[in-house]
Amino acid sequence: SHEAHAIQHGSSVVISNVTLVNSPAWNIHPVYSSNIVVQGVTILAPTHSPNTDGINPDSCSHVRIEDCYIVSGDDCVAIKSGWDEYGIAYGMPSEHIVVRRLTCVSPTSAVIALGSEMSGGISDVRAEDITAVNSESGVRIKTAVGRGAYVRDVFVRGMSLDTMKWVFWMTGNYKSHPDDKYDPNAVPVVENISYQDVVATGVTTAARLEGIQGAPFRGICIANVTATLAKSRKYPWTCTDVEGVSAGVTPAPCQPLQGAHDGACPFPTDTLPIDQLVLQQCTYSIPSS
Repeated sequence: SHEAHAIQHGSSVVISNVTLVNSPAWNIHPVYSSNIVVQGVTILAPTHSPNTDGINPDSCSHVRIEDCYIVSGDDCVAIKSGWDEYGIAYGMPSEHIVVRRLTCVSPTSAVIALGSEMSGGISDVRAEDITAVNSESGVRIKTAVGRGAYVRDVFVRGMSLDTMKWVFWMTGNYKSHPDDKYDPNAVPVVENISYQDVVATGVTTAARLEGIQGAPFRGICIANVTATLAKSRKYPWTCTDVEGVSAGVTPAPCQPLQGAHDGACPFPTDTLPIDQLVLQQCTYSIPSS
């Protein structure tokens, strides 16, 4: 494998306090796994090197990513769950995932991405206290007709971003496919996406949101967001086939997101089981020769 750490069919895995440098591809890739903790990890990849994703939970459940510093030529964190008809057939979602205190540098990609491989479904993703500098987009949702499944119940709060192309990017037109056997009737559902408490400076465009004609992305909530543009733009938001509400957003969002909303966007108050896991410290010594 060209990956630094690929974990398949794992359970109760902890990766902590390590530094990964110059991986030729994805750095940490748990797939078909559960109860995963990635904590205190530093990942350093050349920013001009594609596919050097940082941490990619793929068809995984109960994942905790905390206190990581990632420099990447691709997404810092990308949540996936299978590609087109193969992911639909396997049917293993990524769910119950928390990302906290992530620092990211990703000039050509996303701080946190969902998809584009999401055909097993992605749900219950919680991200908070995120810092990024010189990154293409803060949160990116990528999907396409043929993927099927869903991306739903995604909650993000507390982002500090500097020098960004887009703060938010969603697209239902990410047309990469493994082959031509995908089902053209497999239309993905994107719903219940919440972003709040975001401050971004040096922004090119506040958001690029492109749903699917006939299957708009619904239930988008954006609140308490300030995006300071590097240069004034007539249209700081680009929106098609999306529906939602907003409150306290500058610059003012596009018309489909101007539904009145009072107060904060939803963010779960329950505790995930993976948050109850306490890492035990151990000591060891190397015998002298």
